[in-house]
Amino acid sequence: MSYSLRQIRALTMAVETGSFGRAAARLHVSQPALTLQIRALEESLGVALFDRSARGVRPTLAGQALALSFQRILDELETVVTGAREQAQRRSGVVHLAVLPSVAANLLPGALARLRAAHPGIRVMVRDAVARRVAALVKAGEAELGIGHAAGPEPELEETPLFEDSLVAVLPPGHAFAATANLTLPALAAAPLVLTDPESSLRALVEQAFAAAGLSVRPAYEATYMSTAVALVRAGLGIAVLPATAVELRVAPLLETRPIDTPLLRRRIVLLRRRGASLSPAAEALAEVLAG
Repeated sequence: MSYSLRQIRALTMAVETGSFGRAAARLHVSQPALTLQIRALEESLGVALFDRSARGVRPTLAGQALALSFQRILDELETVVTGAREQAQRRSGVVHLAVLPSVAANLLPGALARLRAAHPGIRVMVRDAVARRVAALVKAGEAELGIGHAAGPEPELEETPLFEDSLVAVLPPGHAFAATANLTLPALAAAPLVLTDPESSLRALVEQAFAAAGLSVRPAYEATYMSTAVALVRAGLGIAVLPATAVELRVAPLLETRPIDTPLLRRRIVLLRRRGASLSPAAEALAEVLAG
C-alpha cells in the first residue's frame, strides 16, 4: 500500500469543499489531475472514497473517515514543518549546555541575556558540572555544547577558546599575607588551605602547580561549592585558591585576594562540541554569543 502527500491533500480538500472542481482550484491543480490522484488512492486502498453521479460527487463513509484521519496527520505535519522552519530561523529551539559552576555564575548570565535579546524564542537548559563531567556529557550527546577547562587534546571534541582565568589566593580578614603583593607556592604550602573538591578541574590545576614546584599540598578543608570555600575563609579557617573571576569574591568585600607568583595557575576556558557533529540552529546562536 502506497499513497502520496498529493493524494492525501486531494482527498481532504475534496471532502472539505464537496467538489472536485473547487478542490482542484484550492490546490492549484487541474480537475483531471486531482481526479486521477483520488482514483489512484482508491485503487491503492481498494475502497471507494466517493460516490459519483451526474449531479456531482459525494464522499462515502469510508472517504469521510479517511479524510478526517488524514486531516489530523496534515495538521500535525504542518506543526512539525512550522517548528522546523522556526528553529532554522532561530526563532525557537532548545539547547542543552553543560558548564563549569564557576563559569555558570560568572560568564553565563550575561551571555544568556544577550541570547534572549537577539533570539527570545530559544531556551537553554543548563547543567553545571565538574570539568570531566562537562566533557562526558558533550561526548555522550546529552549536552550539545559544553563550557569547560582545556585539559589537553580530546579526539572526540572540538574546542573554541573563550577566555583565560588566573587563580588567586583568597585571604581571611586581617591575614598577615595581606601585606604581601604576590604570594609564592612555598608560602601557601605552609598555610592551611581551603581547596575545591578533588574531582574539580581547579583542584587538579592547583595540585599540578604544587607538584611542579616540588611541593605537596594537603588541604585543611575541601569544599564542593565556591560559596562554601569563601565562607570557610571568612571564618578564618584557611586560605582558598579560587578563580579571580569567581562571582563569590565580588559578594565578599571583607576578603582580600592576592596573585600567586606562578604561571601554572592559569586555566583556559573553552567551548566544547562533539567533533564532526552539526549544531542545531539554536546551539549555533548560543555558540556565537559565547564566542563573541
